Amino acid sequence: MFKTLINAFKIKDLRRKILITLGLLILFRIGCALPCPGLDLAGAMAEQTAKTGGGVSFFSLMNLLSGDALSNGSILALGVSPYITASIVIQLLTVAIPSLERLSKQGEDGRRKISFYTRIAALVLSLAQAIGIVVSFRGYVKESYLPGVPLWVICAGIVLILTAGGMFTVWLGERITQLGIGNGMSLLIFVGIISSSGMAISSAISQVKDDISHLWTIIIYVVALVAIFGLIVWIDSAERRVGVKYAKQIKGRKMYGGQDTFIPIKLNASGVMPIIFATSLLTLPQLIMSIFWPNSDAYYWYQNYMGSNSWAYIVLLALLILAFAFFYAQITFDTDDISRRMQQQGGFIPGIRPGRTTSDYLKKISRRITLFGAIFLAVIALIPSLAFKAIDDAVAATLINAFSTTGLMIIVSVALEFDKSLNAQMLMRNYKGFLD
Repeated sequence: MFKTLINAFKIKDLRRKILITLGLLILFRIGCALPCPGLDLAGAMAEQTAKTGGGVSFFSLMNLLSGDALSNGSILALGVSPYITASIVIQLLTVAIPSLERLSKQGEDGRRKISFYTRIAALVLSLAQAIGIVVSFRGYVKESYLPGVPLWVICAGIVLILTAGGMFTVWLGERITQLGIGNGMSLLIFVGIISSSGMAISSAISQVKDDISHLWTIIIYVVALVAIFGLIVWIDSAERRVGVKYAKQIKGRKMYGGQDTFIPIKLNASGVMPIIFATSLLTLPQLIMSIFWPNSDAYYWYQNYMGSNSWAYIVLLALLILAFAFFYAQITFDTDDISRRMQQQGGFIPGIRPGRTTSDYLKKISRRITLFGAIFLAVIALIPSLAFKAIDDAVAATLINAFSTTGLMIIVSVALEFDKSLNAQMLMRNYKGFLD
């Protein structure tokens, strides 16, 4: 990847795109450091971490995706989580609503309209999440910021600032996608996770001077982290290739088809989405109860018996990841549509009849591949929770929390995606030079 970056910097157009991408990412990190007037979330996030025992909560997931902007109480505290949620909702509705499904197949114009609907949904979710943050952490709203001004006015101003910050993050991500290299939203998440993890690692290293035994903890953690990264990269690139042959067709004086190709079915086609779905679903009841019934017996019961370090949470998380992995695979890999297009173009899988038989064959392969990918996701997702239960070392707990499962998967997938985008840009320019 570093060699690809060096070669890309030698091309003027690519160098300009890389510099634009870096400049917009730096602007995003500056926004993450600017505090939101009237809101102090540092103590609030510390209290949430203490309640969950350092585990996963809805706010910790938001804080991860925002690159510690939420814990800093910055104007970009919402990060990209509203846009990600909106994208998931619109994608699910595209499958459920026929009009949206037809719109998604109308080419560039249809994608532009769906993108507009996604922005509207992101705006609504940004407003809802901003209200949720202010209501949940209303005890950390500083009334002394504007003496004599009613509290509800200050809260309304904070909601507007956070909502505007969330939409500004969406705008930054879209500008990176249009003017830079790679997917802008993914790169914003990538930079946020790297920055927050870097601060956690530097904090752990600073404790070595107090106790030299912590050095071995850091070394073991780094070795395990490299091994997990290698495993994720290996699984991410694994795929099952189903061979396809196309019959020769003579149209006029030309002959078409006759070539051999394949259908790639990735082992982990759903990526990190099942983990995000499962974690959000398990932490959402705790979020709702903490906002409306913070002192109720139900809230304390859920916190003790369904918290991120409980065995019930671990078992349910694994089962939900398996269920969401199969659900997401069915949405993204439509075997009926693939079979129909193959039959229309004269393609067939050797030994398999075209039509319904091909669809059933692909569905059977997809289910088997998805099963192994879902088991892998469940195992990777359970590593932090099991590690928290197995150790009682503050430094090790800080390091494990620095790179969560979601963060590891996002870092690997975004890095591979960026490398592919850069290679595609360089390959396109090589072909252009050849044709010229």
